[in-house]
Amino acid sequence: MNLSRKALGISPSITLKVSAMAKKMRQEGRDVVGFGAGEPDFDTPQYIKDAAKKALDLGLTKYTPASGMPELKAAITKRLGDKYGLVYSPGDIVISNGAKHSLFNVFAAILNPGDEVIIPVPYWLTYPELVRMSDGVPVFLETDATFKATAKSIRAAVTDKTKALLLNSPSNPCGAIYTKQELKEIANVCLEAGIFVVSDEIYDELVYEGEHVSIASLGADIKDLTILVNGMSKTYAMTGWRIGYTASTGELASVMGAYQSHAASNPNSIAQYASIEALGGPQDDVARMKAAFDKRRIMLCKMINDIDGLSCSVPAGAFYVMMNISKIKGKTYDGITIGDSVEFSEMLLKNTLTAVVPGVAFGADDYVRLSYATKEEDMVKGMARIKEFVQALV
Repeated sequence: MNLSRKALGISPSITLKVSAMAKKMRQEGRDVVGFGAGEPDFDTPQYIKDAAKKALDLGLTKYTPASGMPELKAAITKRLGDKYGLVYSPGDIVISNGAKHSLFNVFAAILNPGDEVIIPVPYWLTYPELVRMSDGVPVFLETDATFKATAKSIRAAVTDKTKALLLNSPSNPCGAIYTKQELKEIANVCLEAGIFVVSDEIYDELVYEGEHVSIASLGADIKDLTILVNGMSKTYAMTGWRIGYTASTGELASVMGAYQSHAASNPNSIAQYASIEALGGPQDDVARMKAAFDKRRIMLCKMINDIDGLSCSVPAGAFYVMMNISKIKGKTYDGITIGDSVEFSEMLLKNTLTAVVPGVAFGADDYVRLSYATKEEDMVKGMARIKEFVQALV
């Protein structure tokens, strides 16, 4: 069968094997503790669900404009203005079926075959595949213990083929946050090189130390080169509702909107009405969820750092911790050697019923990712299992 070479070149998620194992174990009734969650464990706030029910009752189930409803675009521009002082018009906004879809639109709109996108390591595992799907070339930029790229390292990675830099702050998988000064220096490099900044800010409300600064807010010149990506999933526990958006120049928004009109027609109408209410309604639930995540991150990091052979830095945002397993690679459990993060994750799951995400999926094989979008009692149980597993290594 002669299939698309491009499609065949896209790698399936490295995490699928471990996830499938965990799912099968749960179906068998086994007590699996999962640290893999990439979504809040809270329910969508009631006022948002009520808005969706109202829209259904009113029969608001028809097509909307391809790039999203004007009312939701207005709510997004108001949020970006109120929070970051950013001035966008509704024509600068494209609403899509989740922030992942937004990112797909971005790369489809800006990349030509062979164009390079600089991606700091560790990175969300979907980034390089989205670049490849648009015929681009991901260029991985190694970082130090802070997990952050520097202006100097970015400048060294720029070539005549570089089209964009991808920034994710706060970061999945490590929770790193770029400071205002760091972003200013990075912005200068991007302006000198004339490259886009794809700024994934999906975790911007989940900041526990310092502040979130949008690179687009650092001046009109860098704003014109920035494509800001965000969505409803993480802030409002609306992962399944699938609403994301971009804010960019009107010219670029027009291209992405036209592309989306043929690919998806429009985002879900009911989810858009719910999102209008989410942005304009009370934000008490956001604060409550953030406070719970903050408590959990301190708790989880302490438990990790109390285990000999494991360590982690305390993340400043998002809801993930990168646990360093480099000191236990090469050790054995029941005669089997741990050679990499995938083997560690598989052995941990098989022997302790505890699921983590292999760091190699994020370009960081010395680590595994743990999510603290997990109930406290489950975190305690899971970490006790991990401690027992590590103590049994020889």
